[in-house]
Formats: sequence, structure tokens, C-alpha cells
Amino acid sequence: MEPILQAWEAFAKTIEPPALTMDRNALRDHASRMLKAIAIDLGNSQTKFEQAEKSKARGPRDEEDTAAETHAAARLMSGYTVEQLVSEYRALRASVLKLWAEKAKTGLPTDPEDITRFNEAIDQALAESVARYAQMVKRSQDLFLAILGHDLRNPLGAIIMAANVIKSATDIDSRYTAVAARIFHSGHRMNTLVNDLIDYTRTHLGSILPIKPTQTNIALICQGTVDELRIANPGRTIEFDASGDMEGLWDGGRIAQVFSNLIGNALQHGTRSTPVVVNIKSDKNHVLATVHNKGKPIEPEKIHALFEPLVRLADQGETDYPSETSLGIGLYIAREIVRAHGGTIKVESSIDAGTDFRVHLPRTPRFDAGPAE
Repeated sequence: MEPILQAWEAFAKTIEPPALTMDRNALRDHASRMLKAIAIDLGNSQTKFEQAEKSKARGPRDEEDTAAETHAAARLMSGYTVEQLVSEYRALRASVLKLWAEKAKTGLPTDPEDITRFNEAIDQALAESVARYAQMVKRSQDLFLAILGHDLRNPLGAIIMAANVIKSATDIDSRYTAVAARIFHSGHRMNTLVNDLIDYTRTHLGSILPIKPTQTNIALICQGTVDELRIANPGRTIEFDASGDMEGLWDGGRIAQVFSNLIGNALQHGTRSTPVVVNIKSDKNHVLATVHNKGKPIEPEKIHALFEPLVRLADQGETDYPSETSLGIGLYIAREIVRAHGGTIKVESSIDAGTDFRVHLPRTPRFDAGPAE
């Protein structure tokens, strides 16, 4: 044990800057527990199925955190990057195999199967460490975004309120009221983005988007959203039409969020010379809302991931910031709201027909609904 731990500690000392502030115990933490677990595992018989499960990082475990998971948490708190965490396991593997080979030269009996199983155990520990590290990083990022969104609300609300006071004044120059109107509408746009950000973090921290359904008219909700976006986009045309019974049990604020995100997306990605067309139809139990725009079609291979958050920012084809961009969470939020109402949302896109987002909503939400399409 000690020669292996010495090699582990010596390598850990080379990982700067975190190692500069860590003592001997911190550098060696959890290594002995992992090695003891591996040694015990090597002493037990193993079936082919168990071997296959280990290769997929699905080895047997109890309810307590493994040494590898605890080690990952400690290394994250010490400032290690995931690359540095992985490098420790690479060094551990190399040092053990080197000692193993040296002992084999002295005539110590060894079994190649044990070496295979040792590598499987290291891979299992590495997979557990990386999974726990990634889980903790993701949660910390979501918490940061949630706090940021909440902290932005108050100053943004003050800006919107002040701009509204100025733009409503009748005793100042019209030039200033026009500027205030632009600040007011930009503030509302920022407020929408902040709300999307908060909803995004809420769902990723394990919560379901809360909805408060009341009897409402979906056409009036959509009309209000269209009117706001027409004011905010004076150079664009938005056509709206609704037919049939528009009454239903929905959360009006949330449904307005869906329309705002979908129409805003259509304005961003549609051609400026063609209108964005919004249409709502109904039957006895459902309403179908369609948001249509003409422009560059969505590539077929990207449609399946269109509603996943941040996929645009992860697009490997983007080497620079595009002239028009967003966090890429608006469509994700729209899907989650529709899902919370027991509905579905789909998209179809082609060069000739353009792009259609179709939202299918029951008049009464089905709270036991499965994942949205």
C-alpha cells in the first residue's frame, strides 16, 4: 500500500495550483480506500455478466458514496479540473502496473486475469469520479444561474418602472419619451430572458414548472403577446388569426410565455421581408396553435435536439458569435410549459413550406401527462 500511496502523493504534488495549498493527507485522500476496495474485489470470484456490467460502470455498490465519488467531491472543492482528476487515475494505474511488473520479475506468481480485473476496477472508479464531478459542477452552475436571475429582477424592475414613468410624461421633449419607450421595451425583453433563465434553472434543479390554470381565452392571450411584439419589432409584420372556441383551462401567464418565445424565435430566424403568421384553431377538446415563418430551414439532423437547452451554443460549426443569438433556452421553456399543460409541441421545416411550430393543448391540463413530443 505505502509505495503506491507515495507514488500517488508524488504525482498529486505536481498538479498545480491546487496542490500548492494541500497537505499530505489531502493529497492522499481516499486513495487507500479505493485500493482496499479494489483488492477486496480482486479476491472475489466474478461472472462474465458481472465483468460486462463493470465495463459499463455498473458494478455492484451499496447506498453509501464510494471512495471514488467522495474523492471527486473533495478534488472539486480543492480546485481540480476534471482533466486533472482523470490524470490522477492514469498515474495510479501506471504506478500499480509498474510495481506489479517489477514484482513479477522476482518470481511473484501473478494471473493476467487479475491485471484485467484491476484495469476494470480503475475504470469503474474513474467513471464514478467523473460522474460525481460532472453532477456537482452542473448543480453549482444551475444554482449560480438561479441566483443571478433572481438578483437581476429587482434592478431590472426599477429600470422598467422608471422608463415607463418617463415615456408617459407629457411635459418633456418627445425625443426623450421615445428613448424611454425603447428602454421600456428592451427592459421587458430582458425581463423575459431573465424569467426563462429562472425557469430553466428551476427545472434543472429538480422542480417542475408551476402552473396555475384558470378559465381563460387563449386568443386574447396570444393577441396581447402579438401586440407587444409588434411594438417591439416595428419593421416586422406579424399576422394573427383565431377561429373556433378559444376558452379553456390554462395558465395565462405561462401560455403567453410560450407564444412570446415561439414568435420571438420566428422573428429572429425568419426573413425580414415575409410575415410571421400565427394561427389558432380548435375542436371540442383541444386547441392547435401554429407559428409559421419563412427563412432558412432547420436542418433535419438538428430538429430532434431543437428543444434541448443551450444546443445552439454547443454547435461545433459556430466559430464566432453570430450577429443574432440567444441563450437557446426559449424553446426549451416553451416545451416545458406545454408539457406541464399536458400538451405537445412539434416542428416541421422545409425550404418550400418554411418552418411551423405546432402546439397542441387540451382544454383541461392532464397533469399525469408523459414527456412532450
